Amino acid sequence: MKKGFIILFMSCLCILNAQKVAVLKYSGGGDWYSNPTALPNLIKFCNDNIETNITETVETVEVGSTDIFQYPFLHMTGHGNVFFNDNDAENLRNYLLSGGFLHIDDNYGMEPYITKELKKVFPNKELIEIPKTHPIFNAEYNFPNGLPKIHEHDGKAPKALGIFHEGRLLLLFTFESDLGDGWEDPEVHNDPEEVRAKALKMGANIMKYVFVN
Repeated sequence: MKKGFIILFMSCLCILNAQKVAVLKYSGGGDWYSNPTALPNLIKFCNDNIETNITETVETVEVGSTDIFQYPFLHMTGHGNVFFNDNDAENLRNYLLSGGFLHIDDNYGMEPYITKELKKVFPNKELIEIPKTHPIFNAEYNFPNGLPKIHEHDGKAPKALGIFHEGRLLLLFTFESDLGDGWEDPEVHNDPEEVRAKALKMGANIMKYVFVN
């Protein structure tokens, strides 16, 4: 009963703080702090172009902390190892099932670790490819071919994978795309403006899907 009350209380906080985002800090040695300019740039783009009102201050929250319930949107990235202990997995599962959303953007090298750890969070669910007709690809900007390719690594096509519960997409895993690199300050990766624009527009679709739809 006490745990249920906490989840309900924290879910109410999500509603009261309806447009706040945070970077998810995790264990395992992976660089969870990658792309420090990415989210601030994406937030500014969204507030300027799609009428969101997202707080510009991006905070950091640990996966095992109940503080995650204060943020309807969590962003997770990195290049390497990820580890969730039992408390982390339970806390993240409760967060997602109570209305939270997690975007995991593989910055290259994260995929084998995060897919294994997500089985701790949802032992009976699988990451499945999100169809190109899903609203996340046209919430504001139209991506008829699905997830855009921002940076090349292995010559593989970009994939948007998700975990659903009762028809709701509660976790998005973007792989072989590097959206976050495209959100960073222009001088970080020297991407052409049209490439950055694709990344920002896809990011805006994700934000609108979470905050507006």
